[in-house]
Amino acid sequence: MSLICVCSPKGGVGKTTLTANLAYALSRAGSKVLAIDFDVQNALRLHFGVPLSDTRGFVAKATENADWSPFVLTTGGNLFVLPYGEATESQRVAFDERLTQDEHFLTRGLSTLLNYPGLVVIADFPPGPSPALKAISRLADLHLIPLMADTASLSLLPYIENHRLTGEELNQKAGHYFVVNQSDNRRQISRDVTGFMEQRLGDRLLGVIHRDESVVEANASQQSIFDFSPVSAAAFDIELISKKIAGILGVNVGDGVVHNDLRPGF
Repeated sequence: MSLICVCSPKGGVGKTTLTANLAYALSRAGSKVLAIDFDVQNALRLHFGVPLSDTRGFVAKATENADWSPFVLTTGGNLFVLPYGEATESQRVAFDERLTQDEHFLTRGLSTLLNYPGLVVIADFPPGPSPALKAISRLADLHLIPLMADTASLSLLPYIENHRLTGEELNQKAGHYFVVNQSDNRRQISRDVTGFMEQRLGDRLLGVIHRDESVVEANASQQSIFDFSPVSAAAFDIELISKKIAGILGVNVGDGVVHNDLRPGF
């Protein structure tokens, strides 16, 4: 099992879209992939064709159920999603409190899933620090931080380097890496920021995703960029990043074959 956390100190950087498309990329190569949503916006499911009216998720019942695997939705092939779901204010508060106060709460809830052989788990988080990010970081194999090719994102590099996201080193296994999103060669500031980040981050920069309207259109149609526009620049960029992640984590990307479900009864 490999666990990837996609997090960022800033909202609006394409974090959820990147999470979904990386999940698609790895599953297309044959890996069984589970995408988990820890963001109250509950938007990750929409990237996998789950209807807006489908409010199922794990958070509302998380404090009552020791095993969260029954809340996983099959979205086709090797791909699965565990949505945040619709939850009341009291349920959200209770969930966050348990994450903060009980260091085994998250491990118990995800135990069945985290012990599934060969599973790649990609988790999406709300912007900035959160109880979920802090709780899961000790289990994570790699943290991926998307930032935009703009000065606002650039100004947040010290925030990350000073361990402000979790209060400690972000990852003590494979480490943390960055992705520059929506780089636009037509804009001078975008070129300058991208160039600076390439120089500043070095090997910690896994890739640059070029601005591509196909990404927005794919999101609107609830498809992956690979299904919507497989020859687009963004599809190429994300595919390359997914291969780098697989290499870092030693993920056996498989043979493109669709395997069995995570558990009987899915």
